[in-house]
Amino acid sequence: MPRPRPLSARLRALLTLPAFALLCGCDMVVLNPAGDVARQQGDLVIVSTLLMLLIIVPVMALVVLFAWRYRESNKEATYSPDWDHSTSLELVIWSAPLLIIICLGAITWVSTHLLDPYRPLSRTGPNQPIAANVKPLEVQVVALDWKWLFIYPEQGIATVNEMAAPVGRPIRFRISASSVMNSFYIPALAGQIYAMPAMETPMNAVFDKTGVFQGLSANYSGHGFSKMRFKAHSMDQAGFDAWVAEAKKAGGNLDRTGYLQLERPSEGEPVRRFAGVETGLFDRVVNMCVQPGKMCMHQMMMLDAEGGTGKAGLHNVRHTEGETSATGTHMHGGKSFVGEICADQQDVAVGAKPKSVKPVKQATLTGAGLKQPSAKPTPIAPSVASETRPRPLS
Repeated sequence: MPRPRPLSARLRALLTLPAFALLCGCDMVVLNPAGDVARQQGDLVIVSTLLMLLIIVPVMALVVLFAWRYRESNKEATYSPDWDHSTSLELVIWSAPLLIIICLGAITWVSTHLLDPYRPLSRTGPNQPIAANVKPLEVQVVALDWKWLFIYPEQGIATVNEMAAPVGRPIRFRISASSVMNSFYIPALAGQIYAMPAMETPMNAVFDKTGVFQGLSANYSGHGFSKMRFKAHSMDQAGFDAWVAEAKKAGGNLDRTGYLQLERPSEGEPVRRFAGVETGLFDRVVNMCVQPGKMCMHQMMMLDAEGGTGKAGLHNVRHTEGETSATGTHMHGGKSFVGEICADQQDVAVGAKPKSVKPVKQATLTGAGLKQPSAKPTPIAPSVASETRPRPLS
């Protein structure tokens, strides 16, 4: 049986752990970033920690002091078993934390607005304001399963699991997702921000030194989540132009068909580059209409705003503004947009009187397995029955 190590050796091993942790933290990317936004966020972490230590350190020191001073063997310590209150001590105990909370609240309020990712940048570093004629670099980001797609509309290229940007030039990210919620995070550049399907999240950031940095997903999104990593290159303008030229030499065009193949779940996807991108592809991703023949979400919302499709919706459109005008007469030669889609031309002429179509009072919708309403359903007008009557479940 092996002999146990001496206690002193164990203590030395334990004492080396904090020192090792401190040495490892000397180059932590969060506190040593490569972007002005991330640097301000890191400064906020340090300031907040120091303010909280103003309470934590004295409290921990007093715990040790009281335990030692008022130990049982110390006969010289004052013993006051009936003491229960001190106004001056109460003021110290409550005023110090209150002042620190006020300071933390003020710093948080100001920093929350100054570091808002939606807010356009006003500087690239301390005392380095952005000139008015500088145009931000737009990068469209799509979180796929399980990889990242970057589209550069200005350069007309796209990449998978690799991005690049010139140092000192503001970057405006437009971030979305294809299936589930994800989180886009480049620790050296800025804080993490969520990528949501059917939504677009902007983020403004800037690199202030060159290098190759790690990007990742900071939100669990499935089996291949841990491999959703990419390289973020910060380079000078000449290097960025060369990187774009290399992407254009790769050939290939990312169109809607190619995107549908790319978004299929895969893990450990290698870096890929596309020399061309179909115009408006990112907007179709956001509006969930990449598939051919699928209506985009913004089109659905426009139709809903115009009264909905079908002759039941046509009645609402034609009579929103009276008998002599129709909603949306500024479109399609004076006709209502929805009416032009869903009815005959004579039915939507401006000023035409309605036929026998009446507003439909639809009952509460109930699904399979739910209790059905006992009241007799509202009769549907014969002229719209073929469009509004629900189909039987198969």
